[in-house]
Amino acid sequence: MNDLMTQNLLVFGGVLFCLGLVGFLTRRSLILMFLSLEMMLSGVSVNLIAYSRHHQNYQGQILAIMVLTIAACEAAIALALVVSLYRRKATLDIKAWDELSETIIPKVVEVPVVNEAHLEFPKLTPAGLDPMENPVPSTFTAESGEVAERITARTAEVTTHA
Repeated sequence: MNDLMTQNLLVFGGVLFCLGLVGFLTRRSLILMFLSLEMMLSGVSVNLIAYSRHHQNYQGQILAIMVLTIAACEAAIALALVVSLYRRKATLDIKAWDELSETIIPKVVEVPVVNEAHLEFPKLTPAGLDPMENPVPSTFTAESGEVAERITARTAEVTTHA
């Protein structure tokens, strides 16, 4: 099989899939939706067969047969659902399915209102040196001995009280 034939089959399969997707998303009738789904599966099968023929093996063709088998099962189940819905509602509109489902009402959770004016945060006990009690002077340098002596004296005082 030449490359032009493979390309044409792949484009045809892609067009089938896209038309089926558009039909599935735009239709409200259940029968037309299932027919569009079958068209999508046919497009996939054509692409599988085209690739299989191009590569000269039968794996894609076997997979296409499996896809067709699954599509036939899906069509049988869809037909049973359509007949059941038509007997119950006498319409094939997709909105009729919404009425058959259970309505789940979420619980309303009451959130307690907190007045921000009365918020109190815990007070932590100070540990180590209090920077407000002994502030570091703006002219502090590492060579300044007086400040270093004051800090070591305060550190010794704090550690003896503990």
